[in-house]
Amino acid sequence: MLSDKDRIFKNLYNDLGSDLESSLKRGDWNGTKELIKKGKEWIINEVKDSELRGRGGAGFPTGLKLSFAPKNVGSREHYLVINADESEPGTCKDRDIIKFEPQKLIEGILLASFAVNAHTCYIYIRGEYFNESKILEKAIEEAYAKKFIGKNACGSNWDLDIYIHRGAGAYICGEETALLESIEGKKGQPRLKPPFPALVGLYGCPTIVNNVETIAVIPTILKKGAKWFSSLGKPKNTGTKIFCISGNVNNPCNVEEEMGISLKELIEKHAGGVVGGWQNLQAVIPGGSSMPLLPKSICDTINMDFDSLIKVGSGLGTAGIVVINNDQDIIKCFARIARFYKHESCGQCTPCREGSGWMWRILERMSKGEATYNEIDILSDVTKQIEGHTICAFGEGSAWPIQGLLKHFRKEIEKRCFEEPLIKKETKVPYLIDQHLLEKDNA
Repeated sequence: MLSDKDRIFKNLYNDLGSDLESSLKRGDWNGTKELIKKGKEWIINEVKDSELRGRGGAGFPTGLKLSFAPKNVGSREHYLVINADESEPGTCKDRDIIKFEPQKLIEGILLASFAVNAHTCYIYIRGEYFNESKILEKAIEEAYAKKFIGKNACGSNWDLDIYIHRGAGAYICGEETALLESIEGKKGQPRLKPPFPALVGLYGCPTIVNNVETIAVIPTILKKGAKWFSSLGKPKNTGTKIFCISGNVNNPCNVEEEMGISLKELIEKHAGGVVGGWQNLQAVIPGGSSMPLLPKSICDTINMDFDSLIKVGSGLGTAGIVVINNDQDIIKCFARIARFYKHESCGQCTPCREGSGWMWRILERMSKGEATYNEIDILSDVTKQIEGHTICAFGEGSAWPIQGLLKHFRKEIEKRCFEEPLIKKETKVPYLIDQHLLEKDNA
């Protein structure tokens, strides 16, 4: 388990106060001016050496992403944008950072903005986080009052202004280019890439978009050193991570732990164990609802880091751990997830717009025992027609959970299906499945 001296977020449960004075006692804003004096290249190289990977889901190397910003500022202003949309079901880490450790985020914004030559930062926060946005507004005001940000921030000769932009709760705006479109006042739909935001981003200017947790850990990395951070966890999976544990556990919680900790230890020691005991475990979604689930047999030994989970056909994602025990109907659970993705699809790409609805409707029928065996293969085929055929990763996010269900729980699905076809053999099955549902809905 992670020792207290290595914890980055020491106020994750609000035991020590979230106001500025309490933050200063915990070491926030300590030596920030000296860090800036070391220069942009030093900051970027230190983040690179720490091997920090993005905490928003993709796990892209943070130092490398910061280095993509043009070194020289031309006629176009540079921007830093913080993704606080946090719409992934099962994930609520950024919410607690904003509520209880807002100064860590603001300090990280100053250091990252300096590194990428940005004098302006936008924090894009989901609209439902009303109380959190109020807390963040107050924290920003306190930082301005202390001259930590604004003109000559921290006495560093660097100017920085921070603005909060409230979204409307659209899942798709967690995708960085859809987020930028939303800030610009347009419909939140992903852009084609290239060009990438680092060169053509917000208002057509160079823009770096990063997650709340990713930016909030940067000050501690720079103060304690890249070697300290990289000594925690495993190679290429370094440092600490906030894990969100929910579902059928006795004590749902957020906890900061070392990367590579075992899933069983997280659930047993921090979340009070599975409701009904470990033997009552059915499956776990390890990284938020868009990641493929893992059956109990894998959960017994799996470690929670990017590479370990990829090896077993899943992903760390946002580290939103959702525990499902044997009391739950696994097919109904995933029909509900499929319904969420159908609702949240922006509709720009046909495979995603149509396919997400197909997956939900077929799973609904399977959960009720109204589907036939051949529809299992149809469902699998639909997921493959979505995966890899969309502008952004939303398509994969909607298809992967269903692929995981088919891979590990196909027998349970087959038990709900029957052999007799609902329609005549000579008729095309895909069309009439939807037609059957339309007739049912109209009735």
